[in-house]
Amino acid sequence: MSDAHTLTASGAPEPSFSTKAIWRTFWILLIITVAELALAILYYETDFLPKHFLNGIFIIGTLAKAFFIIAEFMHLGHELRNLILSLGMPALLFVWFIIAFLWDGNSYKNLRNEYDRHHAQQSNVKVRGPEAKKPGAAE
Repeated sequence: MSDAHTLTASGAPEPSFSTKAIWRTFWILLIITVAELALAILYYETDFLPKHFLNGIFIIGTLAKAFFIIAEFMHLGHELRNLILSLGMPALLFVWFIIAFLWDGNSYKNLRNEYDRHHAQQSNVKVRGPEAKKPGAAE
C-alpha cells in the first residue's frame, strides 16, 4: 500500500494540505508591513512626504493586506465570483455606512457649535490658571 494518501477514521482519503500558499501570503504581508513601518519611521525622522500622501499609501497597504488575508485564510480566493461578490458588497456597504455616519456626526457637531448659544457663551469664558483655588478645596 502506498503512503500517498492518508486515510481518515471514516476511511475517506484526507485532503492534501500545502503550506506553500500560506508562507507566500505570510511573506507578502511581512513585506507590506515592514514597508509601511519604514515609511512611518522615515516620515517622523525626516518629514520627506506630505502626511496626506503617506496616509493614502497606508490605506492602500492596509487594503492589500486585508485582500491577502481574506483570500488565503478565509479561503475566498478559491471561491466562485458570485460568492465573493455576495460577501464583498455588504462589506463595502458597511464601510460606506461608517463614513456616512462620521460625516453626518461631524456636520452636526459643526452646526451645533455655530448655532448653540450656550456653546458661544462658554467659548468666551476665561479659564483660570493653575494658581487659582480649585472648587471644593479647603480654605
